[in-house]
Order: sequence, then C-alpha cells, then structure tokens
Amino acid sequence: MTELNDPRHDPLAEELRRLVQVLSIAGKVSLHGSPDALLSSIVEAAARIFSAAAASILLVNETEGVLEFQVAYGASDRDLVGTRIPLNQGIAGYVAMSGQPIAISDVAHDPRFNLDFAKSTGYVPRSILAVPLLDDEASLGVLEILDRRSGQGFALRDVELAGVFARQATVAIRATRLERDTLIVGPGRKIRSVS
Repeated sequence: MTELNDPRHDPLAEELRRLVQVLSIAGKVSLHGSPDALLSSIVEAAARIFSAAAASILLVNETEGVLEFQVAYGASDRDLVGTRIPLNQGIAGYVAMSGQPIAISDVAHDPRFNLDFAKSTGYVPRSILAVPLLDDEASLGVLEILDRRSGQGFALRDVELAGVFARQATVAIRATRLERDTLIVGPGRKIRSVS
C-alpha cells in the first residue's frame, strides 16, 4: 500500500477520526455534573483535540463590562480563573463583542493582542483560535485555544471544530443560568425569578 492510499495519512480520514472523537467527548460533557466541571471538561477536551498548549473559557459580565476567566487548562504560571479583562480589549474582547470567530497564526502582529496581559499570565501565545459562545440573545463569552504543540497555525476546519465545543459550552452555561434563575416552589412547581 502506498503512503497516499494509506488511511493513516489521509487528511479526510484524520478529520473524520477527530470529529468522531469530538462527538464522543461532546456526549460525555452533557452528563450531569457541576457547571464548572462541565466547562472544564469541554476546555480540556478542546485542548487535547487540537494538541494545544492551553485553552480557556471567558464569560461576559455585562454589568462590569469585563470578560472573566471561568475555566482554564494548560500553560500558565498562575491560575487564571477569576481574572478579569476589559470587554473592549484584546482578541477575546473582539470575539465577544463582534460574535465572530477568529484564528490568528501570529498574534504578535495583531493590534488587538494584549501583550502586557499575556506576559502577566506567565504564558505568551504565538497563535490563538477564539470562538464566541453565542445564545439566541447575545454573546455569553469566548472559548480560546492557544498554540498547537506542532507549531502549526489554526485553519478554517479548526474554527468549525472549535464551534462544536463552543456550542456545548453554551448549552452548559444556559442550563446553569436557567437553573439559577428558577425557584422550586414545592413538589413539581417552578416559577421563574424576575431578577
């Protein structure tokens, strides 16, 4: 069998293997668990699928005008969870505000990249794939995937694949917010809070 006919070297076959793995992981993350555990498993799975050095989910806090790291996985000198950045700054801010995904191969040449913040985390990425977490009404946040270990940049297929993870995260966030906003008022009766 020549290398060209070998399914282990067929790009389409490799993409299908990755998609099957994503769908398998997506089914696992929909199991019951704590919201942060679900989001952590989504971020960790995304990092593994993309062979990335790091990944994170930042959520929009409209009241304070910031994005806050909800979960993070991978390379960093410190724990990013709870760290806030202005909503109108950086690549994540751009993605959250525009609702558009973005893949940047060399962040050093992108004017939206916040080098000072990256240095403060102890990890300065070379490339970023960022996709919005969109529900019917607004952007809930951003899924960021940083630096493939192979050194390759992110492609259009990667943006589409990251969208699968973003949709899973959005479902988990929406379910958590619905549960938080719902009061149980006796057996089987629920009413929505007005806050």
